[in-house]
Amino acid sequence: MLDLETWSPRALAALRIITALLFIEHGLMKLFAFPAAIPGLPTPLPAIMLVAALIEVIGGALIAVGLFTRGAAFICSGEMAAAYFMFHMPQNFWPAVNQGDAAILYCFVFLYLVFAGAGAWSIDGLWSGSRQGLARA
Repeated sequence: MLDLETWSPRALAALRIITALLFIEHGLMKLFAFPAAIPGLPTPLPAIMLVAALIEVIGGALIAVGLFTRGAAFICSGEMAAAYFMFHMPQNFWPAVNQGDAAILYCFVFLYLVFAGAGAWSIDGLWSGSRQGLARA
């Protein structure tokens, strides 16, 4: 029988890594129009969008490798909460209509990582010597 508890740290790591890679993509689109340009994005970027893009790329990279995960996730969660209330919510109350559903999901996945930690396959786990580190996962 499959022991789901055994796989829980690995599932958390997969959630952390995939979410972080998708988050990085948003920052790269703002900074370098890669893998595609964002239609209507002003150039040069306003300071607030530049800071957001840097948080997305740097914070996303830290979360992806599991380094300073809790702190990086806290900052990324806050960025997504601010993005939602500053840019999405004023357009419409409903997230599916104001296109803020991704911001809400990122916010709460990152908030979860603040409390759960990095899980398996992380530098944090390796440094702490936990059984969830890179070598033991």
